[in-house]
Amino acid sequence: MRNYEPAMSFGKEVAEGDPGRLRGDEDATVAFLRQLAADGPVLELAIGTGRIARPLAATGVRVDGIDISQAMVDVLRTQPGGEHLDVTMGDFADVPVSGTYPLIYVVYNTLKNLLTQDEQVRCFENVVEHLTEDGAFVVEALTPAALGLVDHQYVHAEAIDVGSVWLDVARYDPATQLLDESHVTLTSAGVRLFPVVQRLIWPSEMDLMARIAGLRLKERWDDWDRSAYTGTGNVVSVYGR
Repeated sequence: MRNYEPAMSFGKEVAEGDPGRLRGDEDATVAFLRQLAADGPVLELAIGTGRIARPLAATGVRVDGIDISQAMVDVLRTQPGGEHLDVTMGDFADVPVSGTYPLIYVVYNTLKNLLTQDEQVRCFENVVEHLTEDGAFVVEALTPAALGLVDHQYVHAEAIDVGSVWLDVARYDPATQLLDESHVTLTSAGVRLFPVVQRLIWPSEMDLMARIAGLRLKERWDDWDRSAYTGTGNVVSVYGR
């Protein structure tokens, strides 16, 4: 995607609409993570507006976060419980925090926002530096097989109403593994575009990244409810030393 900058995907307009975009799996996600958190603290990479961090913190465990978008963090601070979370501004691939955690996690395909293999490997390597000896690194990342690509592209109608249409439009480059995507809103007021670029990762490649960093796959599921892994779902992977 020419002239794309990651900041385009996480600016003020996106951030202000983000708290209401619940996926319906928040309770299952929090329950899954809480089992691994022990007494905490835990660290979320790309904490955003706190869709998971806020309800996880409400269970009594301390949740820290990293994020590159000041707009996202500004909205986080306005949400219930968000004012108490310790957030470090920076690139989550660098894991620019001190101390160690029994649980570090990244959800909702966010690992793919790192657009090169080197960045993704660097993230794994830096996570290891901040994991306790028995700690877990949890990654949620949709397998490319679940995208339903035809000729390396798709157009999905996300929502259709009387006065608006929401489309998800994407094109994949298998040579670079980059998915150029835009969420398109059509209304009587005009057209709005919300672009995002991701580097897609197959679970097997992610496992190799983990091994380079000194981690091994401990669990893999198709979702937060621990459905059996089929390779076609929203894959949840748990890594440890």
